[in-house]
Amino acid sequence: MALKLDACIAQHQGDRKEQQDRVALVAHGRVPGVALAVVADGMGGHTGGALAAEQVIHTVSTNFQHWGSGEEPRQLLESSLQEAHTMIKASRFINEKDPHSTAVVLMLLPGNRSVWAHCGDSRLYCFRGVHLRTRSIDHSYVEHLLRIGKITPEEAETHPNRNILLTSLGGREEPKVEFGGMDELQAGDSFLLCSDGLWAYFTDEELGALVTTGTAREVAAKLIELARGRGAGEGDNISVALLKFLEVPKEPLPKVALKRP
Repeated sequence: MALKLDACIAQHQGDRKEQQDRVALVAHGRVPGVALAVVADGMGGHTGGALAAEQVIHTVSTNFQHWGSGEEPRQLLESSLQEAHTMIKASRFINEKDPHSTAVVLMLLPGNRSVWAHCGDSRLYCFRGVHLRTRSIDHSYVEHLLRIGKITPEEAETHPNRNILLTSLGGREEPKVEFGGMDELQAGDSFLLCSDGLWAYFTDEELGALVTTGTAREVAAKLIELARGRGAGEGDNISVALLKFLEVPKEPLPKVALKRP
């Protein structure tokens, strides 16, 4: 099935003094049908977090443009995030700051395929229509408590330590990076990549219902508007990348005028 992509990125500073998120959506310059979406949420005090997130975007995007079909996509994502981690750590000595960043990266491939990687709590959701197919699992203290059964999902929503991360890019220890992928993408499928300034205000079911309500641009604007309202003056930075797959309509057959014999 031939598909076309309706995609956009969007941001809002929220109620913070600085926008420390970064987001990008780029097509490959040489390989048709290949694209990349990245969301990075920087941490580390004034300007430090922004520099870390910017490093993620720069490293991943640059390596992506040098990618060739002979390299496995997962290998590209893994090496790019590792390189970004190393560069962020090095900047600590130059800038005298303690920068860190989360990252979630999606790579779209020919043949309606995808692969993704994430570190931290910036999320990737994959929906088919309104139904959640899969999402990334946060590298956070609260998610760890959920996994071992110490708290319920309801308790996780208001847990006082919900923002504590177990890993990030630029930390003193090697980052934990997890991977996923989805093949046989079809019309009605969508990917939502976002920072915690967005997902913190929605259930998975709400997001699934919202992604079907308009174009990528319309949905992104609606998500940010709702998150801002629910943030009630205390909202975090918001970054969104939304990619929706649509069926390419078939061209009608040309009409042929028949002449009578």
